Amino acid sequence: MAMDAAMIEQMIREAIPDAQVSIEDLRGDGDHYAAHVVSAAFRGKSRVQQHQMVYQALRGKMGNELHALALQTSPPDDA
Repeated sequence: MAMDAAMIEQMIREAIPDAQVSIEDLRGDGDHYAAHVVSAAFRGKSRVQQHQMVYQALRGKMGNELHALALQTSPPDDA
């Protein structure tokens, strides 16, 4: 069973309220997505820790309903 982009975005925003989230369905099949997530909560955290935060937000859906997620994370620019 596939997940839609809106559900992925909602789950991330619920767990990381200030997140700016953009989701792209890479194949149009609802199984392969790319996500770019920007949040102040990522400041001071390694890339691995940032990704772990997003995967935790997906509450075990990764690898089940969500087959593949190309993930980019970053804190907002301080410029």
